[in-house]
Amino acid sequence: MRASAVMLLPVMVMVFGLCNLVVSQKVHASIKNRLDNGKNLTVHCQSKDDDLGQQNVADGNEFGWDFAVNVVGTTLFYCDMEWDQYQYHFDAYAVNRDYVRCENQCLWLVSAEGMYGLNGRTGFWEYMYHWPKPN
Repeated sequence: MRASAVMLLPVMVMVFGLCNLVVSQKVHASIKNRLDNGKNLTVHCQSKDDDLGQQNVADGNEFGWDFAVNVVGTTLFYCDMEWDQYQYHFDAYAVNRDYVRCENQCLWLVSAEGMYGLNGRTGFWEYMYHWPKPN
């Protein structure tokens, strides 16, 4: 029994070390308003545990926040956005989609033609979402 406990100790140390890496991974997320023509963007982001409140993001500005990815891999921040007659809901960070793409920052750019996400691996802004017809 003692020999199996000694063999199990390095495995446990490795598992706890990996869990600590995941738990301590910090991510910065932000939404940049590039709607132009002085259009303000209203943003309300939240997760299961954190409500970031409603934010008014002036044209040319951004709203950002920091968080840690949880160990079980369920971290999700979602946002509701509104401007003019548009309303849009999207996931600002979903660990299964963004863990590799965003690494330690998940940046979004809202423009008149749609929404872009920065790919941390390539360094390029990628067109991610188009806007539905206005209400």
